[in-house]
Amino acid sequence: MTAAAIAEAPPRKNAHSLYLQVLAAIVLGALLGVYFPDIAQSPWMEAMGKGFVNLIKMVIAPIIFCTIVSGIAHLESAAKVGRVGMKALIYFEVVSTIALALGLLVGNVLRPGEGFSGKADPAAVAKFLEPGAQRTPVEFVLGVIPDSVIGAFAKADILQVLLFSILFGFALMAMGERGRALRGFIDEAGHAMFGVIAIVMKAAPIGAFGAMGYTVGKYGSQSLLNLAWLVGSFYVTSILFVIVALGLVARIVGFDILRFLAYIRDELLIVLGTSSSESALPQLMEKLERLGCSKSVVGLVVPTGYSFNLDGTNIYMTLTSLFIAQALGVHLTGGQQFVILTVAMLTSKGASGVTGAGFITLGATLSSIDPRLAPGMAIVIGVDKFMSECRALTNICGNGVAAIVVAWWEGELDHGKLAAGLARRIDPSDVETAVATE
Repeated sequence: MTAAAIAEAPPRKNAHSLYLQVLAAIVLGALLGVYFPDIAQSPWMEAMGKGFVNLIKMVIAPIIFCTIVSGIAHLESAAKVGRVGMKALIYFEVVSTIALALGLLVGNVLRPGEGFSGKADPAAVAKFLEPGAQRTPVEFVLGVIPDSVIGAFAKADILQVLLFSILFGFALMAMGERGRALRGFIDEAGHAMFGVIAIVMKAAPIGAFGAMGYTVGKYGSQSLLNLAWLVGSFYVTSILFVIVALGLVARIVGFDILRFLAYIRDELLIVLGTSSSESALPQLMEKLERLGCSKSVVGLVVPTGYSFNLDGTNIYMTLTSLFIAQALGVHLTGGQQFVILTVAMLTSKGASGVTGAGFITLGATLSSIDPRLAPGMAIVIGVDKFMSECRALTNICGNGVAAIVVAWWEGELDHGKLAAGLARRIDPSDVETAVATE
């Protein structure tokens, strides 16, 4: 997505209504599973959940292609501003790696998915343990290289699609001005794909009802505790990341993370209501400028961060991937978990604050490890909405801190304005207060 498109995108008016519909569907599905387990386990209930997952999987490959190619191709604009763009990208990758690793750490320590495996269908679990299910390193590397591009998309082999997307993105970037039209086409195709997702998400209440009812009916009410444990683990992990990891970064730069969160509280409320961190982007950029960050740094770092610095999405992908593997009774080796981290680092790029994008990238990550893990997404459909808000909130916090850090690193941060702004909680619309600090 381009910065202009993001800035012009208004908050979705029906986001709150959809949230209530999904919430009601989750409650009804859980009640059906508890009191009428036979009905909840019917093929039609299972089809509701699996059908929604298939709708999501349908657009994974084209969305990954469009977002990865667009993100790399538009690095040309970052290169024009030289070291600022490079500093921003270095910071994004370091912090994103920390977020991904933290999700893996918490998933391995708390193991929120344990307990499902004891109730899972033995035949289904056995499929993951068949000889040859785990590929050797050589087979894995060879499997990344597609026999044909069309075949990679036809089979929805995400690693192969990723490889081609990266190569295509760099080739398009190297074309410079000659590739402008093609870049524009891919950007618009990406918008269209997210439009498809917007349509698909209207079926989220049906998918959530079917998936929650079938899960509770088949695995028992104990599964609700596992899902609640997943949501709780994700929120705790995200809070720790913001307060500890981003807090340490903020302390190095010279400000308090809690004061910063209070300063952008209005934007956080907007994000909470829309489940999209993009809905507050224009206000966030203006507030950061009032806080002493140079306009050029804010204009580059924040929009770029919405494609390259999605800390909440990173935590979600690694933690939820481990949850699904644990729920299905599949043991992931250290090497496979490293692959999750590496693939998630790529698939998260371009998964901007659009509701449902995190779920798509989860599917891409699971498919890259073992396509048979992807159906496990049905287990978390019912609670994904609860994690969507936390993903978006963590993303906007991370991008706000990133702009201040890069401005400080570049020597374009006014510490006087920063201190005054956090102390007085200056609002961008308060012109007199802002002028007084200049």
